[in-house]
Amino acid sequence: MAKNRQFIRQKGNQSGYRGNPDTQNPNQDPIEDDDTLVDIVEVKESAQDFFEKNQTLILGLLVAAILVVGGYLAYKYGYQAPREKASVEAIHKAEYQFKQDSFALALSNPGEGYEGFLDIIENYSGTKVANLAKYYAGISYLNLGNYDVALEYLDEYDANDDVTPITKYGAMGDAHAELGDLDAAKANYKKAVGYENEFLTPYYLSKLAVLNMSQDDSESALANYKRIQKDFPQSAEAKDADKYIVLLGA
Repeated sequence: MAKNRQFIRQKGNQSGYRGNPDTQNPNQDPIEDDDTLVDIVEVKESAQDFFEKNQTLILGLLVAAILVVGGYLAYKYGYQAPREKASVEAIHKAEYQFKQDSFALALSNPGEGYEGFLDIIENYSGTKVANLAKYYAGISYLNLGNYDVALEYLDEYDANDDVTPITKYGAMGDAHAELGDLDAAKANYKKAVGYENEFLTPYYLSKLAVLNMSQDDSESALANYKRIQKDFPQSAEAKDADKYIVLLGA
C-alpha cells in the first residue's frame, strides 16, 4: 500500500492529473484529494480480497437465488396456471346446481362427469377456484342444515372482494344462531355490518337488531335500526326499522 500511496502522490504532481492543484479549485487542499484517492484504492482492494476469500459462498448464493426464482416461475406458469384454468372449467356445473338450489348435487355430484365443490377443493387446492368452492360449500351445508360443517368451510374461505366478506360473516352468524350460540352469532353479524353495501348491510343490521332484542339489549337494537333508517332509507328493511324505532320508544 505504501507503493500505491507514493505512486499516487507522484501522479498528483503531473499536469492535467486530477490531483494536481493547477486543475482544481484553488481553495482545495491537494493533500486531502490524494488521501481520498488512496481511500478509494483501499476500498477496491478490500472488496477484491473479500470476493477472493468468499467467492465460493457468493457464487453459491447466486446459484441458489437463480434456482429459487426459476423454481417459482416454473411453478407459477408451468404448474399453477394450467391448474387455475382447469379449475375454472371444472366448477361450471357445480355452480349451475348451486344456483338451482340443488345444494347436495353441487357439493358432490353436479352431473355430466363434472366435479362437485368438495372434489374441486381437494383436487385444485391452492387455486382461486378452490378457495371460492369453500365458500359455496359452506353456504350449501348451511342450507342443508349441517351448520358445524358450514362453519368449517366458511371459516377457511379467504374473502377478498367487496361482497363475499359480508355474506361469509352473515352466513356464519346464521349458522351460530341455528346452533344456539347467540354471542358468536352476534359477533359475526357485527363483522358483516362493518362493510358498506346498499342491500346486504341493512339486511344483516336487521338480523343483528332482532338478535339484540332476543337478548333484551334494546339499546343496541335501537342503534342498529337507527343506522338502517339513517344510512339505508331506501332499503327493504327501512320500513321495519321505522316501526321498531317507535316500538322501542325512540
